[in-house]
Amino acid sequence: MGDPMEQETMTAEELLFWDNWPGLLPLYAQLRNSLARAYPDLRIKVSKSQISFYNHRLFAMASPPVRRRRDWPKTFLLVTFGLPERLEHPRVAVSTEPYPNRWTHHVLVERPEDMDATLLSWLDAAYRFSEQKR
Repeated sequence: MGDPMEQETMTAEELLFWDNWPGLLPLYAQLRNSLARAYPDLRIKVSKSQISFYNHRLFAMASPPVRRRRDWPKTFLLVTFGLPERLEHPRVAVSTEPYPNRWTHHVLVERPEDMDATLLSWLDAAYRFSEQKR
């Protein structure tokens, strides 16, 4: 497995996005590299508030803790993804159903070990779900 800080594969825009949260860059790099290895067709879009991951449609996002609840940690990477059903798991901080049978889930990632097989399996399910959308 490669170095999670393989920044040479990141765009300047991605690196600049994390300037205000440099401690989150290693977590983002780990997420980004895992997704890039799994999905050769991965496209990444940097916006003002988040970095979005696409196949032909949006399937996941990463963002800093700009808005957080009082009981949440001070620093974390917010990983957001969509699934056709609500995911009931203690690691899911928030889930909403913005459209019928389209659930948005938010997971707080504080440490490298939080980027585990469980989270990656949810992201894989989100990737596959987004491929099926019309």
